[in-house]
Amino acid sequence: MFVIVFAGILLVKLFFVQIVEKDTYREAANRQYATPSTNIYERGTIYFETKDGNLVSAATQTSGFKLAINPEKITDIESTYQKLSEVIAIDRDNFTKKAQQKNDPYEEITSHLSKAEADAIAGLKISGVNVYKEKWRFYPGGSMASHELGFVGYKGDQLGGRYGLERQYESYLSRDANNPYVNFFAEVFSNIHETLFEDETKEGNIVTTIEPQVQGFLEKKLAEVEEKYKTDSIGGIIMNPSDGSIYAMSSSPSFDPNNFSQVKNISVFSNPLVENVLEFGSVVKPLVMAAALDAGVVTADTTYNDKGSVVVEKKEIFNFDKQGRGPGTTMQEVLSQSLNTGMVFVEQKLGKEKLRDYLLGFGIKEKTGIDLPNETAGLVSGILKSPREIEYANAAFGQGIALTPVGLVRALASLGNGGNLVVPHVAKKIKYNDGTSKDLVYATTLTKIAKVTSEEITRMLVNVMDKGLSGGTKKLDHFSVAVKTGTAQVADNTTGGYYTDRHNHSFFGYFPAYDPKFIVFLYAINPKGVPYAATTWADPFLDITKFLLNYYNIPPDR
Repeated sequence: MFVIVFAGILLVKLFFVQIVEKDTYREAANRQYATPSTNIYERGTIYFETKDGNLVSAATQTSGFKLAINPEKITDIESTYQKLSEVIAIDRDNFTKKAQQKNDPYEEITSHLSKAEADAIAGLKISGVNVYKEKWRFYPGGSMASHELGFVGYKGDQLGGRYGLERQYESYLSRDANNPYVNFFAEVFSNIHETLFEDETKEGNIVTTIEPQVQGFLEKKLAEVEEKYKTDSIGGIIMNPSDGSIYAMSSSPSFDPNNFSQVKNISVFSNPLVENVLEFGSVVKPLVMAAALDAGVVTADTTYNDKGSVVVEKKEIFNFDKQGRGPGTTMQEVLSQSLNTGMVFVEQKLGKEKLRDYLLGFGIKEKTGIDLPNETAGLVSGILKSPREIEYANAAFGQGIALTPVGLVRALASLGNGGNLVVPHVAKKIKYNDGTSKDLVYATTLTKIAKVTSEEITRMLVNVMDKGLSGGTKKLDHFSVAVKTGTAQVADNTTGGYYTDRHNHSFFGYFPAYDPKFIVFLYAINPKGVPYAATTWADPFLDITKFLLNYYNIPPDR
């Protein structure tokens, strides 16, 4: 029995060596004649997936060459430098310093050389100058989805994933645990126990939900708005509201993971869509209105007397234009015209306790569970636990509640998907090296609103698009689109108040509204020369909407 089991282990190992990992071992064989002191770097691949199911490499390995010298064999440092500099650009001082290390037989000069450059250097036949094959991490899309992908770099002397998916799925992407340069038979005998009795994390490749064409289009639109309005920062998310699959997410300032060492401020590497909280203002209003609809304290036709301002605990709260619409102003107009006084009316009808319970039911205090590192939870406890009425009045129109963009888009998605809280995610499958794969499954939980409430708030938000946004000029005749804009003051972390001349502009919409396939969330921090979010975002949002409807061939719903 022992002989049969041992023979089985050998056969399985031979299969992996000769079939599954043949390319890896071929590289190892080549490597032993070049630089046996170091290994060729190996790592799993991260893929984007097109709408047709085709995989596109987002983070992969690429091959090239590096130049190294043996200072002991270089007799004329200056002549050697001159000959090499005719082929590639190298720093004179750095080369000279390394060439003078006569007690060191190996000094690397430069890396990432092309085959043509390597051949040209080899053709010089300079004693002490050698070209070696190497591999490194490569991101074909450059800065595309860089915050989501992250990069591979050193932390101390440990090379591994830093930021983004590279860090999140390090245990699957790393190849250090199965080093192909260990002696074969030594590995078999030393790892019999692990092979038979331990359930180790299997190596694999990551397939994401990010669609490259959608990602590219989102980044293009964000860049246009950033350039036009000179924003401090900007970002956007395109997600499937039914299951949380993220087709695109992007923020700026960004970086190129192929050249991350050139970034001066390391804070650029952090993903603001997941790690930073902001006050988004009026895009929160539909959450509060949905709560009031669900509780039965208002309907779309409920009216109040809009005087342009309302006093709460001696503080006067104004509409954005400080104008009143008079008696008979409906809840529909409160959303369509984004009236702060109307939202205070809704909050008072709902009451502090119910407002708190419903908002917490939208998950605004929790992390979403997105599969990206360093997620931050919403900052809402100070507001929703306050005994003061003014705090709840402010929360009703989105002031004083700070959320991450991904946390807010999850809450807003529940308005269109029947009241469900999904888990936003960017990875959908792990393709293991043994030929098997695993589909990643994400849980769905319920908010406090019923499905009928979801349908009613959706009808109100479609009305905002059809009649309220830009006077109804943005309406799509053959598609229902639910939207809401948001303009909020920027918090001053120094004084504890708000800047009077800085604003956050946000916009969200989902469509087709009654069976949504997409939710789009956009924001810009401190856009210059534009007062309201409708001006900043209406046209870019419409461009993204039309692109998605056409690209995915979505049939009209009206």
